[in-house]
Amino acid sequence: MKIAVEGCCHGELDAIYNHIGHLETRNGYKVDALLICGDFQAMRNHQDLQCMSCPPKYRQLHDFHKYYTGQKKAPVLTLVIGGNHEASNYMWELYHGGWLAPNIYFLGHAGSVRLNGIRIAGASGIFKTHDFRQGHYEKLPYDKGTMHSIYHIREYSVRKLSLLSPTSSDIFLSHDWPQSIEHYGDLKGLLQRKTFFREDVEKGTLGSPPLMGLLQTVKPKWWFAAHMHVRFEAQVPHEGDAPEPVQASNPDEIQIEDEDEATPPVAQPSTSRNPDEITLDDEEDAVEAPPPPPSQPASVTNFLALDKCLPRRQFMEVIDIDANDTSTPPTEAGQRATPFLAFDPEWLAICRAFHPWLSTTRLQRQFPDEAEARGMVAKELEWVRANVKADAGGEIPVGEYQTFVMTAPGPGSEGTRMGQQPPWYTNPQTEAFCGMLDVPNKINPPPTTARKNSPGREVPPVDNAGALPSL
Repeated sequence: MKIAVEGCCHGELDAIYNHIGHLETRNGYKVDALLICGDFQAMRNHQDLQCMSCPPKYRQLHDFHKYYTGQKKAPVLTLVIGGNHEASNYMWELYHGGWLAPNIYFLGHAGSVRLNGIRIAGASGIFKTHDFRQGHYEKLPYDKGTMHSIYHIREYSVRKLSLLSPTSSDIFLSHDWPQSIEHYGDLKGLLQRKTFFREDVEKGTLGSPPLMGLLQTVKPKWWFAAHMHVRFEAQVPHEGDAPEPVQASNPDEIQIEDEDEATPPVAQPSTSRNPDEITLDDEEDAVEAPPPPPSQPASVTNFLALDKCLPRRQFMEVIDIDANDTSTPPTEAGQRATPFLAFDPEWLAICRAFHPWLSTTRLQRQFPDEAEARGMVAKELEWVRANVKADAGGEIPVGEYQTFVMTAPGPGSEGTRMGQQPPWYTNPQTEAFCGMLDVPNKINPPPTTARKNSPGREVPPVDNAGALPSL
């Protein structure tokens, strides 16, 4: 399979799909799927813009609403994770994953799926130490604090992802970089291009500690990230060998000019701000790196971070990866195949096992230890195999359980509420996911369920395809 990987999207779907078409024409191949590493910005309308954490001047609808309303359709199956500049309300609505638009699938706040037998896992958001061990306490309408914290990754997500079988993941997506990943690649070249990284590198605070822990635990073949708006390659050996710098070029990508490389790195620390990133007041934390892991059997994770979608930037990579599945029918020469998207049974078992620990308040219940957790997952995997319908090949097609449904109106239908945050919506795809696993919907339950689960709280009638008016 040929898989295209994009760094930060920032709503530029038209440009991204056009670039894929250019690469296909120039190189004579067809891309089977596109992966996007966050800052996707799935803005359905102007109300969703009020839920994106960024200065008002950056709040633009861009292209997604055209794909959401059916004006356009994604030409290639697109899998995305969330970053720190998102329509956070919509991504919460699909917390467990689901179709953001036809042919555009969100992996959820954390998730794992199978694409033609290839396991693709991902973690949305960025790390902030003060929210990491909290529950998901944010509720619409968001205030200044919760509009930031809603996209901060939680320990709950990391612990679930850490239970995926080691070395079984082919691809892992994150927005943040794993902490200390810069030491496994060409650090000198990175600092020549991004001198303001030096202070964080010297402090050991560049990137996310939980993600490096996940990389060392799950050991995927590929790890793709974004956020820093620079292309950077690394190789992380899992046998305890010392890291070696790697340098490689991308023959399918537009090359960056060398204007930044004329300035050598300086010895004194410089500002840790990235001038290419939308910066917020609370986005800098000092965190302690995790201890190094014990020696593991020989394997390597290939790490690649990519830039944002702008002219003359290295924002896309096309890789070849062997599919483990032959269920996708062959196509004629020059025609795009339709890859087969399925749920990952092990991830479904993890979700079912850990659902009692999903907190929608600040208080996060203490997690079971690893041995107990793995035993729970093994038990629930038997339940999944016995109760979740699979096809003849043993796969669980996503399309059998989740189909795209518009829950919010498109732009132009908000009326006088255009500048207000939207109401919350009960998403049928979240209902379907929870129904498949026979667990309660804690994310956006229908009004009757919300009334039953919240004694004394009056729930208004349903409005607009399952929406609740703002309370």
